[in-house]
This record gives sequence, structure tokens and C-alpha cells, in this order.
Amino acid sequence: MTTMKDKVVIVTGAKGGIGLATAQLFAKEGASVALVDRNEPKQEAQDLIDAGYQAISIQCDVSDEKSVEAMVQKTVDTFGKLDYAYNNAGIQNPMTDTVELEEEVFDDVMNVNTKGVWLCMKYELLQLRKQGTEGAIVNCSSIGGLTGVPGRSVYHASKHGVLGLTKSTALEYASKGIRINAVCPGIIVTPMVENMLATEADAMDELMKAVPIGRLAKAEEVASVVHWLCSSAASYVIGQAIAVDGGYTVQ
Repeated sequence: MTTMKDKVVIVTGAKGGIGLATAQLFAKEGASVALVDRNEPKQEAQDLIDAGYQAISIQCDVSDEKSVEAMVQKTVDTFGKLDYAYNNAGIQNPMTDTVELEEEVFDDVMNVNTKGVWLCMKYELLQLRKQGTEGAIVNCSSIGGLTGVPGRSVYHASKHGVLGLTKSTALEYASKGIRINAVCPGIIVTPMVENMLATEADAMDELMKAVPIGRLAKAEEVASVVHWLCSSAASYVIGQAIAVDGGYTVQ
């Protein structure tokens, strides 16, 4: 049986990595999926359509309010409603001492990672309120939302901000049947991490030594947690930050 039959899901940052793995999982579980990315994921959506699934691709800059509003509207215009969303889009900054961080980099990271989650939630929640239906939203934070690492101050600030948005908004909407939670991925095999492995090998080696499970995670391992958080199996889970990190934050 498909657990997401007749459901409609938005996934941002869906051109690769965790976002794409999540979109693929929801589609295979029967949902209609809007794959959203700054670089429109046309081929990724087409691959799902060719495999017999329901999908569309949408170009969206999550840091731009009009773009986000249009993205949610296109999803609803296409599929008729909205049930779930995974706000996954995010960017990283190079390893930089805080005093050497450029203002432009700070603004870019905060605008995408934190403002982008807020804007997506705003228009997703407006749609769910308009429908008068229950639903679920999962935001992507990071182990960077639970810890600190030298050289990553703005990234970690942005991901801590995601958790603040998640927890406070979850309290606002819990009584309305809309559950909001966050996942905090650890070191996952994604294009972002592959670039870090290539350009910051020494720092990544040190980071890997702190992962008790002793390996990188697959994007699908995070996608399965997002799926669970949206499903009825997580019906009593509200405002939580679920670490998917191989034990990194337990120590």
C-alpha cells in the first residue's frame, strides 16, 4: 500500500541531495510532488513522470516572497490542494573566521536558510488555513542548528534560526491540526558535502572522527525521517528537532 496516496507535497531544494531523495520517496509512496529549486529541477521531475508518478517542477528563489507565493499557488493550481511540505532549500558558506566574513555572504546565507524557511512556511500555512485542513510541515535545520563549529558561524546561526521558527510556529498551529517539526541532518552524501570533502578535506576528516557510526549518511536516510514526520505515524510529534546524524550530537 502507498502511505501518501492522494496527498500533495512541496519539496524545496529538490534538484539533488536530500531534497531529491525526499521527493522521490513521496512520489513512490503515492503523493503528487512539486519539486522546487532555484535552478528548476525539470529533468528530476520528468524522470518521476516517466516512471509513472505525479510531479511538477517549479523554479523558485525561497528568499523572495513573490517567488514563494507563486510557487505555492502553482502547486495548488496543478494538484488542487496542499497537504505536506519539506522546506529543505539551503546553502553553505566557506570556512571563514567570523571577523573575516563578508556582509554579502552573511546576508545570502541568512536569506536562503532562515528567511527562506519562514517565507515557505508563511505561504504553506496560509494555504492550509484556507483549506481548513490538517497537514504537516518539516523544516530542514542541521546538526549546525544544535552545535557550533569554528568557521561556520553564519551557517550555524541560520540553522539555529530554523529551529526557533519551527518551535514557535509549531505552538501556534498545534491546536489547528498542523504539525511542524524539523530534521537536523548530520554529514550526508550530498553535492554540498561532496564539495566540502573536496575543498576542505582536513576539516572534514576531523569532523568524521566525531561521528560514532563511522560513515556518511545517505540522503535516503534523512528522507525516510521526513516521510515519517509527515505521516500519521508521527501524529503526536510537534515542534521537535530530530537529529539524523549517526550519533554526532549525543556525545
